[in-house]
Amino acid sequence: MSLTLTGQDRPELQKAIEEIVDSGFAGVQLRVNDERGEWVGSAGVRKLGVSAKPPTNGHFRIGSTTKTFTATVVLQLVAEGKIGLDSPADDYLSQFGLDRRITVRMLLQHTSGLFNYTGEYYDDGTVAPGIPWQGQEYVDNQFHTYQPKELVRLALSKPARFEPGTDWSYSNTNYVLAKLLIEEVTGRSLAEEMQRLILQPLGLSGTVVPGASPEIPEPHAHGYYRYEHAGQWKVADVTRFNVSWISAAGDMISTTEDLHTFFSALMSGKLLPDSLLAEMRTPHPKLGYGLGLFVEETDGGTLFNHNGGFFGWAALMYSTPDGSKTLTASLTTGDAELDFAATAEAFQKAHQRLAEEVFCSGQAEPAHEAVESAQ
Repeated sequence: MSLTLTGQDRPELQKAIEEIVDSGFAGVQLRVNDERGEWVGSAGVRKLGVSAKPPTNGHFRIGSTTKTFTATVVLQLVAEGKIGLDSPADDYLSQFGLDRRITVRMLLQHTSGLFNYTGEYYDDGTVAPGIPWQGQEYVDNQFHTYQPKELVRLALSKPARFEPGTDWSYSNTNYVLAKLLIEEVTGRSLAEEMQRLILQPLGLSGTVVPGASPEIPEPHAHGYYRYEHAGQWKVADVTRFNVSWISAAGDMISTTEDLHTFFSALMSGKLLPDSLLAEMRTPHPKLGYGLGLFVEETDGGTLFNHNGGFFGWAALMYSTPDGSKTLTASLTTGDAELDFAATAEAFQKAHQRLAEEVFCSGQAEPAHEAVESAQ
């Protein structure tokens, strides 16, 4: 059993999360596991209008950190011989008429070229909208249920971004297809397969695949979305939210402890055969994305991560290659006067600050992080 340290033992970590709150976030909870033991702490408030800090064992929406879980299930099914990593995805999902050049690997690595159904942002500054993901329309859809096939068909009705395998572009469509692929080859829901292959073996009792349920287990902090409508700024509590709009690309709920347990087990080889773990950790040259995770080279060495977030919520999940040192965290947004771009910038600075403190002794900046509407 690891030693649990207090804020007094690691004042630099407590200071870092307090500074993140001061930058515009409502609350932060952080867990660090390293050679000194385990440190947990929180700062800010769990709910606007109250003074109580976020719980250090609280549940939170992890956004696109979900993608690492989804990719791991796909690769476990590859290990079981049920899926071919370089087989055409169309072999398993013939109902969509996918381009036969798109392989399962391309879905996991975002090299399929498929339109991102949450909206595409092109290099020339133009935006091609997808489903409603911001403003009053997003809030009005708070309890709307989207079917995964509906999201895929919307994406397929739009032009592909590039020829399969010729480039890299982050697309949530890939991971909705991964969910449907898992369900097609197993005859079971993704939630059931996640339970069989990851949650039950690792004892992740705080992790949930919510489907269309808007609920989040107690204890938890609250997340808020500040937006402008009809010339006025509004703040919506987005804690209870039907996240079927993001599906297996970002719908899961977890805790910092469960994320630590999962990522440490994955990195140390407890979930995948060595050959498939090596495939997962081999980055695409464009933005350092493997199969469901980012690979970063820093002054502190190689780091693996998949951060995530959408309005109200953000999650951090970092590890060294052997799983011996991890950083897992939740950030919630409140009523600070930050627009989307400012929130993304604040998140960028926050996770860089924490990663520097834990992995680089405050000396170096991690290379990058993709920030977008539904990462």
